[in-house]
Amino acid sequence: MSAPTRQFACMKSAAEAGLTPRVWYTSTEDRISITDFVDSQPFPMREALARLPFTIQALHTLPPFPKVVNYLEAVDGFIQKFQAAEILPESETKELFERYARVASVYPRYDSERVASHNDLKPENILFDGSRVWLVDWEAAFQNDRYFDLTMVANFVVTDDAEEEVFLRTYFGGPVSEYRQARFYLMRQVAHMSYAMVFMHLGSGGKPIEPNTNAPDFRDFHNRIWAGEISLATDEPKLQYAIVHMNQLLHNMRTPRFQDSLRVVALS
Repeated sequence: MSAPTRQFACMKSAAEAGLTPRVWYTSTEDRISITDFVDSQPFPMREALARLPFTIQALHTLPPFPKVVNYLEAVDGFIQKFQAAEILPESETKELFERYARVASVYPRYDSERVASHNDLKPENILFDGSRVWLVDWEAAFQNDRYFDLTMVANFVVTDDAEEEVFLRTYFGGPVSEYRQARFYLMRQVAHMSYAMVFMHLGSGGKPIEPNTNAPDFRDFHNRIWAGEISLATDEPKLQYAIVHMNQLLHNMRTPRFQDSLRVVALS
């Protein structure tokens, strides 16, 4: 994933489209790139909700990036690694994995929705200079399912169903079909699983931990990350982030919308 040849190629493609700062110099041998500097300003969440769908849309119209991994297969691997490490007791994760298996069984893995994707659209990689949005850090860029970039940004800027409708309508340029809504919803659950597995493993050092039922609220935790109040640089916030996603995933998979989304995608 850290191959500079692919990373720099994706970055240059994005720079030509005005999505990332101008690239002045790259060296794959030295792993160095020099770009314009962005004097980043606070990015109000409401403004981000209005602007970012257009940014993601422009990103996804770039010539396809190289293929690296299949995201759903990668999530399968994260789950296997987590289970092998026995980080949490099976009693704590049985329902989680059983319900997620239904997502994995119906979500399209090998269709034409693959686009040029950033794959790491966390707040640190979205810069706002007061008038323009810039995407930075292209290390994870590769060809992926379009709904993953949408999902990652939505975790931070979409706070309710009405905002989700605006977000998707803006990205797709009009009314959003039942299928697209369902697919977006299921990809959100795939992403929750991915973050839960990866950050639980990172935060625990791959060692068993005690179940923690006092996890922060999903919305509050993401709002604080967006505001720069929380960093995931140390183990404790990594564990909290993992549990926040795991709890949100369980909650979502117990809802009628989850059942409806499975049905719609399975029948399409």
